[in-house]
Formats: sequence, C-alpha cells, structure tokens
Amino acid sequence: MADIKNVPVPDIGDFEGVEVIEILVAAGDQISAEDPLVSLESDKAAMEIPSPFAGTVKEVKVKLGDKVSEGDLLITMEVSDSAGTEEAADSPAPAEEEKPVAEAPAAPAAPEPVAPPPTPAAAAPAPSQTVAHIDEEAFRKAHASPAVRKFARELGADLSQISGSGAKGRILKEDVKAWVKQALAKGTQGSGLGIEPMPEVDFSQFGEIETQALTRINKLTGKFLHRNWLTVPHVTQFDEADITELEKFRKQLNEENKKEGIRVTVLAFLMKALVSALKEFPRFNSSLDHTGENLILKKYINIGVAMDTEDGLVVPVIRDCDRKTLIELATELVETSKRARDKKLTPTDMSGGCITISSLGGIGGTAFTPIVNAPEVAILGVSRSSMKPVYITNDDGEGEFVPRLILPLSLSYDHRVIDGADGARFTSYLSRVLSDTRRLLL
Repeated sequence: MADIKNVPVPDIGDFEGVEVIEILVAAGDQISAEDPLVSLESDKAAMEIPSPFAGTVKEVKVKLGDKVSEGDLLITMEVSDSAGTEEAADSPAPAEEEKPVAEAPAAPAAPEPVAPPPTPAAAAPAPSQTVAHIDEEAFRKAHASPAVRKFARELGADLSQISGSGAKGRILKEDVKAWVKQALAKGTQGSGLGIEPMPEVDFSQFGEIETQALTRINKLTGKFLHRNWLTVPHVTQFDEADITELEKFRKQLNEENKKEGIRVTVLAFLMKALVSALKEFPRFNSSLDHTGENLILKKYINIGVAMDTEDGLVVPVIRDCDRKTLIELATELVETSKRARDKKLTPTDMSGGCITISSLGGIGGTAFTPIVNAPEVAILGVSRSSMKPVYITNDDGEGEFVPRLILPLSLSYDHRVIDGADGARFTSYLSRVLSDTRRLLL
C-alpha cells in the first residue's frame, strides 16, 4: 500500500529565503532515496536537497525563483511500503555545498540572452568523444550545481567551455547535453574549430607576476565575443560625419533644459540617426535564423548601447527608439547608465537589440573595429570627434578651409547579410543625417 508523504526543506543552517535555482524532478518521476530534488542558492553557497524516500513524485510545490526556508513544502511523494525505505530520524543534511564564483548581477548579455534555448542530446556519448583535457581549476569555478558537475564529468564535458542558460548564467544539464552534441557534430576535440589550445606558460620564470581572476562578466563577454569573431565574417566600413551644427544645437538644447537637469549627449543624436538609417536600410535591422538560411526582418527598433563598468562591458538595450523623442532617449540613457554602474541590470534589459552602438568618444582614438553583437548583423563604433580643416566651396566655385568638428564612424557588419556597397551607403546616409539634423525630421 502506498502512502503520500510531504517533503519539506530540511535544516539548511541559518539561511532564510533561499532561492530555488533548479528543479531536478517532475511529477511522475520514479526516484530513489538521496536523489536530488531541487538546487538552492544563497549569497554564500549552492546546495542540493536530497529525497528522504524512494517512490513516485506526485506534485512539485515550488517553481524556479521561489524563496524557501526550512520547513517549506518542496514536493509530495507516493511512497510504497514495499520499497523498504523510511524517513530518517532527523531532517537530512543538505548535499555537497560549494562556494559559488563571485559574480556581478548582470546578464549573460550579454551576455547571450537572445540565443535560442539548447536542444538536448538524444543520448549520452562516451567521455572520450568530447574533450581531451579538462581544466580542473576552471571546472571547479564554473557556475553549476553538484548534480550538473557529476553529469558533466560522466560525459567528459568541460564546464569552463559551456555557457549557462539558467538563472544568473547557471549551467544546466540541457546546456551540457547541447554542448556535447555540438562538439560531436563538428567532429573535433574541445572548441569544435580544430584550433589548438594556448600552451601553458610559467610567466614567473621571467619576472614578478600577479594573477587576477576575471569577473564573471569578463568571462561571459569573452566567450560571446570570441564566438562572434570566429563565426561572423566581419567587414568594417569607416566614415566621418561633420557634426559642427549638431554640436551647436546640442549645447542649445542643454541650456534650454538646464533647469530640468536634462543633459543631451551626442549618443542620443546617434540613436535618432540610426532609427532613420534602419528605416532607410531595413536589411540592417534583421537577423539570420538558427539555420542561416532565412533572414528575419524586424519591425521594431531597439538599440543596444555598450557601457563600460567596473566589472566589464555590458550592453543594455533601449527599446522602441523610433517612438521616443530626443529628450526621452537622453533621459533613458542617463537612467540606464546609472543602473549599469549600480549592477541593477536584468537579463531582459540586455536582450532584444536590433543594432548596437559602441562609443569610445569619451576616451579617444580615431577608428576601431567593433565586433558584431550577433545575432544582430551590424554594430556602429564611434570615436572621439576633433576639429579638422575642411575645404568648402561657395556658389561661385571659390572656397577656403574652415574648421569643422568631425566625428569618426566605424561600422562593422555581417558580410553574409550585408554587402560592401550597402555598408558604404549606410555610413554615407548616417553622415548626411548627422551633418544636417533637419533630416531627422524626414
């Protein structure tokens, strides 16, 4: 005869309101005693809660993101008398705890929030078919639960090479399966590109060194950009825009809105100019689908803005830019920049972009090659403006050199979608719009 048993959160120490980050069972599952039920994560540790019984899961009482404490109900189970299992005298201690890697509360980006969810592999391959070597130190620091770590070791998968799709970039079993499937499909060891790993070098033999751990944002951004650089055929088109009149107008706007505390930057004008350019050249507002055989044209205009923070690069997205005024964009940029510095951006804040702006104007430089923020197909790089002599002729054909404020533009694009002629047309159009702000009204 079967009994219905409640399984609550056991004694987990002094933790209260611990977040459920992974649910490892579902209704109808047959489980054994000590099988993990859920993964919890506090500010200090991650832990798995094991089952005190063997039996069948009747109902899961929690969902991802719930906050639970000792005594809260996790699941109900149907336990058979013949199973020969009984509840332990005291609440079971939590399974292996691990100290999570310090991380900034920002998405995966960006991170990769816009990537399609991984497809689980049909069957688990032998470990020898996946990776030849696992970086144990990086494996230990990977953001994953003990069950996922065990699963990865069984498959020979290196967690340090896998991007997580779970909360806060946590690596799930599905991510491990998808990575293994991709590695097998490409028929190579490790990266899937046949590239030999960097040799291990003892730099201390040459002099004094200091080792600094990369932030989680650095790691996620690095993997994301590395993938994009290797898989997207980049072309960069360089151009210049005369923003002399734009700068005069910008200063006038700031003076008029001084009492309201509104400050309009060149970046707000760039966003308005991009809105106009994307409407004129809709192919730039598109993405290839996952097969690479279809082009998805977007009817909305969301613009990502790369922002430099203490923990690394983040790219929040300003939505519906085509429906906002210059002042509204300027105000939202200030608010978003503050949230980025305060580490308050969410994964949603960094997803859904159509094109990205990477502005180094406040730092310097004359030109650079920004990396396309795939699955977007283009990114606009902006360097520091400077005064240059420009030869201007009058109606009589006579002319002279006059000082003009020139803004360097660097447009990188995916050559699978955009050809060189359209790239040049796009930057030429941007240059005309920025040089004459009246065109923003068209």
